[in-house]
Amino acid sequence: MRSSGRHFLQLPGPTNVPLPVLLAIAQPTIDHRGPEFPALTFSVLEGMKTIFGTAADVVIYPASGTGAWEAALVNALSPGDLVLMAETGHFSTLWKSMATRLGLVVEFLPGNWRRGADLSAIEARLSEDRSHKIKAVAVVHNETSTGAVSSIGGVRRALDSANHPALLMVDTISSLASIDYRHDEWQVDITVGGSQKGLMLPPGLSFNAVSDKARKAARSARLPRVFWDWEDMISLNSKGYFPYTPATNMLQGLKVALEMLQEEGLPAVFSRHDRAAEATRACVGHWGLEVWCAAPSDYSSSLTAVQMPEGCSADALRSLILSQSSVSLGNGLGRLADQVFRIGHLGDFNDATTLATLAAVERGLLSAAIPIQAGGVGAAIASLSGQDVSAIAAE
Repeated sequence: MRSSGRHFLQLPGPTNVPLPVLLAIAQPTIDHRGPEFPALTFSVLEGMKTIFGTAADVVIYPASGTGAWEAALVNALSPGDLVLMAETGHFSTLWKSMATRLGLVVEFLPGNWRRGADLSAIEARLSEDRSHKIKAVAVVHNETSTGAVSSIGGVRRALDSANHPALLMVDTISSLASIDYRHDEWQVDITVGGSQKGLMLPPGLSFNAVSDKARKAARSARLPRVFWDWEDMISLNSKGYFPYTPATNMLQGLKVALEMLQEEGLPAVFSRHDRAAEATRACVGHWGLEVWCAAPSDYSSSLTAVQMPEGCSADALRSLILSQSSVSLGNGLGRLADQVFRIGHLGDFNDATTLATLAAVERGLLSAAIPIQAGGVGAAIASLSGQDVSAIAAE
């Protein structure tokens, strides 16, 4: 049955695709070996450097973020290499599983899924590794399953404090173009990204931003790679082309998405995400529910994971909200299955989008007879208006 009005895709990715981007993707496909293609290649590569905050090379793959994870590992490492990873949630666990399956040895620093990476634990382990057996440190910047952010500048300081030469690998799949990120300033060696979240595109493109140090490591790395090889890509990209057929129409959409982000300005983009996140947390707090991320310093501006009261099903609530209001929310992943629902506030949205989403969630909570304090949307409005949210709660 058709549902009237707009569908609110409020997942923490994929996100809503703006009409100008959809129109660009729908343009006729151009010849990826023809004379007009280099202009598109150079445009998107330079635009992505701005998004990553880097002057280094950026590689674009026709793949999901999972492909970019694999590219980061197989280009820079050899079988049996030791990788230090921080457990922050479901996606850090998946990246760890991939590394193990590729023949790497992973030391997984335990976490409780309610915080970002434990910087003191990372520094302590690196300081112990005087023989430098650890070849890479891999961290998820924004853990999409939990709504917790890790300090990448803090991880860099841990590496520097320990005087450790390990490569720094960072997953920005759900933070890129949504939360401030600085590849060069934080001396990240390999940054992983994806198209379907802050970049406002459908799934289908993924990225590696690659430092000179990482490219040097790749020259002696022995994990097999063909499709993912950086040097094949960088060599032909320098001429405006790709070593195999790229996702031509997605690149056309990426060009427009980058232009939209540049027109708004990245500081304004980050501020918009921050405002939405603060308003969402104010609303959740008014309801009397708990934000899953336990540390305000680690709160994500891309999404908010909300813990359900004991005995209440997050999936049943999500299903009710979808049927009532045509709003899609993220489900709990891994050990959080059916315990949390995730409100995405990233990509192409504004304050009204945030408020409409929260109104739909509150309606669902009340309809499901879940014990909350009504009026959370008022707290969100107060937050967006710069008012005292606590005064709303007292009324």
